[in-house]
Amino acid sequence: MSWETDRGRTYGGTLGTTRRSDTARGRPQSRATKARRWWRRNRRRVRRDFRRAAQTVTPTGRFVLAATILASVLGATLGWVEAWAVALVGGFLLLAALPFLIGSRAYLIKIALDRLRVVAGGNVHLAIEIENASGRPALPATAELPVGLALRELDIPFIAPRGAIMLPVEVPTQARGVIEVGPLTLARRDPIGLLRREVTWRDRHLVHVHPRTVLLPPGSAGLVRDLEGVPSKRLTDSDLSFHAVRDYVHGDALRHVHWRSTAKTGKLMVRQYEETQTARAAILFDANRAEYASDEEFELAVSTAASLSMQAVREGRERFVASQFTPGRLRAAIDGLEELPSDTLTQVLDAWSELEPAEDPRPIEWLARSLAESRRPLSVVFVITGSLPDPSRLRRAAVSFPGDVTVIGVRCELLADPSAKLLDVCTLLTVGALGDLPRLMLHGSRS
Repeated sequence: MSWETDRGRTYGGTLGTTRRSDTARGRPQSRATKARRWWRRNRRRVRRDFRRAAQTVTPTGRFVLAATILASVLGATLGWVEAWAVALVGGFLLLAALPFLIGSRAYLIKIALDRLRVVAGGNVHLAIEIENASGRPALPATAELPVGLALRELDIPFIAPRGAIMLPVEVPTQARGVIEVGPLTLARRDPIGLLRREVTWRDRHLVHVHPRTVLLPPGSAGLVRDLEGVPSKRLTDSDLSFHAVRDYVHGDALRHVHWRSTAKTGKLMVRQYEETQTARAAILFDANRAEYASDEEFELAVSTAASLSMQAVREGRERFVASQFTPGRLRAAIDGLEELPSDTLTQVLDAWSELEPAEDPRPIEWLARSLAESRRPLSVVFVITGSLPDPSRLRRAAVSFPGDVTVIGVRCELLADPSAKLLDVCTLLTVGALGDLPRLMLHGSRS
């Protein structure tokens, strides 16, 4: 009995000691585990909130905050009264700036444009629709709207609860290109400029500013106006224009066998045709800014190339519109050239709006040789460049193409007298203004 009692006491005492030891040792482990788990769940939110708080402080605010901390350290360590005064002033300024950031504005904002495509020189009208979705009035505020490289400041007036207003904005489009409108940002700041809080609405639009173009006469300058094509000097085994008969070669299709000639000669003879061609036009644009005397001359060349591209699209001809390949573009290089999309008029004009001078340009002779070596079936090639290249360079570019391809070199020289010269391998046009192009093209078609 005593043994059992002693055993029970010993066993019970041991259990009690073990429990107390586990409890005392388990409390810090449990807290550390809870802290780690909390950090794992909330670390992203904490980091996000810290980044937002850091972005709230402006460069001026960072300077005041750093001066306040430094003055506090100097005042505490060295006992400088002046340092404590600076710390108190800096802390007061920071605390006084906080109320200007408190609260939020329940705005519903939408940017509406009357059109997304416009010709250079026109205007795009925007309507900023702002609605106060809360049941409290919204005080006046200032919003910032990026329009291309510019930043517009919009004054938002007082808006009643559940009220709405519309702010008209006019965007001039003087130059060709792509203008990004938005996103609109509402900034709240204190009067001194220490703290700044921004709320951004992600409504943005792209406005394509098309180059100026001119309507060209149909079928001008080598653009063939036929339905079935015209014969060329290239021979083929299957086409519409019959040329002659020749001896059968292993691999020829039996449907091309000319049985009358076979009966006369006693051996198999097959038909041979002249390849017919419809106007397969290529517009080759020189995007080397160094070949142009000014930016206005470069834009004149873009307008010329865009007018030719539009005429090819209108007539429904096979076309290849290309320029120097620019690294980083979404469109891939083809034989060192960048083909611009030209399925529709809108598509080709958008492509010319996005075109920029090439970063690492190749000479126009190299571009023409690359196009000629691609072996695309072409009937007419337009080579558009500036006034700085010598006419002999355009001649060397034209030599790269076969003799049955009509090559038209277009030199864009701002305010020059329009002229058309017939060289041995190409026709050379000089365009001084966009309005000269229709007459020159008509003159080229008659010659």
